[in-house]
Amino acid sequence: MNTPAPRFGLLLDVDGPVASPVSRTVRPAIIRSLVALAAAGWPVVFNTGRSDAFIREQVMQPMMAAGLPAGVRVHAVCEKGAVWFSFDGTGPGQPQVDPELKVPGDYAETIRGLVDAKYSRTMFFDETKLAMLSVEQHVAADNAEYLTEQRRFDADALEQLSLAGLGGQRLDHAIPDAAGTVAYRIDPTIISTDIEAVGVGKDLGARRALAMLEADGTPVPRGWRTMGDSRTDYAMADELFRLGFDVAHVDVRPADGVPATPYPVLPAGALTHDDAGAAYFERWEAMVAGRAADDAVVL
Repeated sequence: MNTPAPRFGLLLDVDGPVASPVSRTVRPAIIRSLVALAAAGWPVVFNTGRSDAFIREQVMQPMMAAGLPAGVRVHAVCEKGAVWFSFDGTGPGQPQVDPELKVPGDYAETIRGLVDAKYSRTMFFDETKLAMLSVEQHVAADNAEYLTEQRRFDADALEQLSLAGLGGQRLDHAIPDAAGTVAYRIDPTIISTDIEAVGVGKDLGARRALAMLEADGTPVPRGWRTMGDSRTDYAMADELFRLGFDVAHVDVRPADGVPATPYPVLPAGALTHDDAGAAYFERWEAMVAGRAADDAVVL
């Protein structure tokens, strides 16, 4: 007998809705809700710029400790689609890396040296990334000071791309290579800068998520709830909608502005970041336990 598809799948950015952007850790209540939702049969897929190492330490290990069953698989699409792996209650599988989406190693060494020489007081080079490069604010650093330094770092990183003969872009400012190509993107967030191949993104992450479920033989639900804290996170909901799925998106940091979308954007009232994420995860957990019927509640 065929297993029916669950009502919803969850496709989740990590920084913001799941992990605190301040502490970079996940509160136990969110971990418990994620375990309950996965154990109830809802596909849980993380779609993040974070590394597989971060997901293993901050998400997988706490979920295992909270009782994630051995036969319940959770999927993680990392580095915006360039790296992916799965885990269950027994541990992780081997991460897969798309070689076409790796930033060149010589340029990575240049950026590592740049951070050490000029920016190490407010930020650090993330040594755990397998394809993209990330430079992140020290937890103890002042965010306003970091953001000032970030603009200088981003300009230096873009200049170094050009000096290496690589076409790059930061926001609306592009410096093509000799062939007129822009192959790499400098993407600033509120706590980090990612330097990545232009082919990565939350839309690629959505396609990877569906492929992982299909490879697992997991029934793919028609309904999806996506969640993120930036405008770029809408790309995963956009992609699912384009592919014909019933999707709604939770924006846990709407201060950036909520775009017009052909699908619902669910509200979280005055809640933001992982406060909003925790409220929705608790609500969805109540749904699977039969204590609530409607996830589109104004919190």
